[in-house]
Amino acid sequence: MELGRLEYLQALVTEFQVTDSPEAREQVLANLANFAYDPKNYEYLRQLQVLDLFLDTLTEDNETLMEFAIGGLCNLCLDKTNKDYVLEANGVEPIINCLSSSNEETVMSAVTTLMYLTTPQSRQQTTALPVVDCMLRFSLSASRRLSNLATVFLEDYCTPLQVEEARNLSKHTAVGIPLPKD
Repeated sequence: MELGRLEYLQALVTEFQVTDSPEAREQVLANLANFAYDPKNYEYLRQLQVLDLFLDTLTEDNETLMEFAIGGLCNLCLDKTNKDYVLEANGVEPIINCLSSSNEETVMSAVTTLMYLTTPQSRQQTTALPVVDCMLRFSLSASRRLSNLATVFLEDYCTPLQVEEARNLSKHTAVGIPLPKD
């Protein structure tokens, strides 16, 4: 008998939670992130608390797990219900923390997710001064993809005043989020 969509996703979530193998966990999380592309799966993924699973995984030390978790969140945050859930679950901070990843895919997904999460209510958080400062540095990246995405973030999600404040801040400080390695 063929498993239904919900049962299959439940099996993946269970496997992720019970397996000790880092490779198996990475594979399962990659599968869940891929299922997050399809709006048909949103309700099932919410029911199975996959948003929480992705958010919790952002704090792990495994860069590959982080990449898949932020990729999955990025896919899910196109949906208003999922976006609201992530915002209410205080998900912005762990997503901002992904900006310091050395993995460019993780950083790209984190920037895109912040864009998706920006609403009039969340803008103060998603475009906080350290984030804008980080985007200014990313806009100077040798990676065209990252530089272009950061530029779009600065132009479309930040006010000129925020950008100016961040520029002034970065003139006076050397601390900040490092650029990802190419």
